[in-house]
Amino acid sequence: MAGLLLLVVMVAGAAGGAAWWWLQAPLALDKPAVELSIEPGTAPRDVAEAWVGAGVQTDARLLYQWFRWSGQSRQIRAGSYEVHAGITPRQLLAKMVRGDQVMEQVRLIEGWNLRQFRAALAKAPSLKPTTAAMSEGELMAAIGAAGSSAEGRFYPDTYAYSRGVSDLAVLKRAHAAMQRRLESAWSQREPGLPLKNIDEALILASIVEKETGTASDRSLVAAVFINRLKLGMPLQTDPTVIYGLGEAFDGNLRKRDLLADTPFNTYTRGGLPPTPIAMPGAASLHAALHPAPSRALYFVARGDGSSEFSEDLAAHNRAVNKYQRGH
Repeated sequence: MAGLLLLVVMVAGAAGGAAWWWLQAPLALDKPAVELSIEPGTAPRDVAEAWVGAGVQTDARLLYQWFRWSGQSRQIRAGSYEVHAGITPRQLLAKMVRGDQVMEQVRLIEGWNLRQFRAALAKAPSLKPTTAAMSEGELMAAIGAAGSSAEGRFYPDTYAYSRGVSDLAVLKRAHAAMQRRLESAWSQREPGLPLKNIDEALILASIVEKETGTASDRSLVAAVFINRLKLGMPLQTDPTVIYGLGEAFDGNLRKRDLLADTPFNTYTRGGLPPTPIAMPGAASLHAALHPAPSRALYFVARGDGSSEFSEDLAAHNRAVNKYQRGH
């Protein structure tokens, strides 16, 4: 009996030693880098099998038993992972428990319209294009904002995401970010602005974004449009006309375009257009709700990115002659 007991202890010790060695030993990989995306709710056994299927050369049963024995199998996080030569079973599990994922990025630029935004998402690396075929209405319903226009509702920023996630996840984050920014700016707005609601603030901010060539001019650009709204003057801003032309715009804005009536033609129609025309950034949101203390009603580009602001038409005409006609 004593000999049998000793044999059992020796076998158990050998097994324990082998297990300890296996946990510390680098796993063999069939390629320099093995990638795996783990979907939410994937069972630990399936995770182990997926790693082996992806190129980790070990017994999936051993990997699964290690997950179980560690007591951390239920702490494995969904996401996209990448492992390289030298990783051990212990390190592999720790990576998944930490959620140490491979991240990609997509940058959304201030002043882009929704069409440009969606094109950037379509080109973003390893981002699942689940919304590509959706209409704007279907898109807004999918992010939980049914009934609101899609244009201008997404905050321009750089968004990091794990490989293989849906573009809808990025859209939801960008929409929530814009809501937070807009609501914060609206709650701190200057008193007496001729803006009926928070949507009009977003529309004005989008125009300010498109009309500003130099950051220092932003609050003055906003002041011109605020002053015009107060007086009932048409905004007469080219970017809204261009937006109304859509893909028909060829880069050259003609007189006939300024005369063609559309809901976005602020030469033929008073007030703000029906929707934003672009995605405004934080600076434009702030400027629209905190315009400079100016009585300017006109501005013209100087040719260096900045603008000349005037309080009356005569001064504006002189500025146009100087900066646009060279007189």
